[in-house]
Amino acid sequence: MIIGLVVGNVVSTVKHSLYRGKKLLLVQPYGSSQKPKGNTMVAVDTVGAGIGEMVLVAAEGRAASEILDVPRGPVRSIIVGIIDAIQTDEE
Repeated sequence: MIIGLVVGNVVSTVKHSLYRGKKLLLVQPYGSSQKPKGNTMVAVDTVGAGIGEMVLVAAEGRAASEILDVPRGPVRSIIVGIIDAIQTDEE
């Protein structure tokens, strides 16, 4: 799993049937230093996250498929939690 910041919505009128009725969000991954790390990704939202919220993303296809109950579904990333706080030894 990774931590990320929701930076946008993805709107698609033509899409795979699995995505119908699902909210797609653009997520910027963050590293352990709580700074942006890597490229943005599209993730299926299952928790009602919004722009500006830190989220927990399962970024493996198998986890996403199991959560959506679609074996071998065309999903790689899925938002599974909204983060309230992050505490590290540095604080």
